[in-house]
Amino acid sequence: MAGRLSAPSGRYAGKSAEERKAERRRRFLDAALELFGAGPGYRSTTVAALSEAAGLSTRQFYEEFRTLEDVLAALHLQVNDWAEAAVVAAAAGTADAPLAERAAAIFRAYAAAVTRDPRRIRIAFVEIIGVSPRLEEQRLARRARWVDLICAEADAAVARGEAAPRDHRLAATGFIGSVNGLLHDWNAGWVEATLDEVVDELVRQLLAVLRPPETPSG
Repeated sequence: MAGRLSAPSGRYAGKSAEERKAERRRRFLDAALELFGAGPGYRSTTVAALSEAAGLSTRQFYEEFRTLEDVLAALHLQVNDWAEAAVVAAAAGTADAPLAERAAAIFRAYAAAVTRDPRRIRIAFVEIIGVSPRLEEQRLARRARWVDLICAEADAAVARGEAAPRDHRLAATGFIGSVNGLLHDWNAGWVEATLDEVVDELVRQLLAVLRPPETPSG
């Protein structure tokens, strides 16, 4: 028969072609989370090793991704999406709470989402660093998104009279740098503190960003 055969689009084993494709992608990402986050790391993983860990072929890998960098990029976004979903849920659940309680709940939700699986910390704060200009742009874009979220919370606190009106962007950017640096160093074993102590310190820093400055008495 002349002509190129098209990819099968019917159901197989009770799953559509789209469902099978999504499952293959998930298996590659799950395997990458293990290899990049707990195994040899992104830079020491090959397409063949990732495909073997996923129980799939290299041909199937290239049907889902162009390069291993694409896999790392997808994982980095996924870890951030998990954290953002947790933050949004915490914000919704503490909408009427005082500023200190609300800020603590929001950051603890973020920290729990990122740190409940040590592989997520390594993906978000270690493996992603310095890979390529493309991934640096992605990392900085997601960081800017977190800055926007903090500024939105600060603006809401100002509207409620809980914070002083000012441009919070500089302080929020500094806070995100503290989060990235402290969680990276804690994960690397360079910080002699428990994770709870690290989170408590970062909550204090977040409140310092959001709370109004003390007015000197005189």
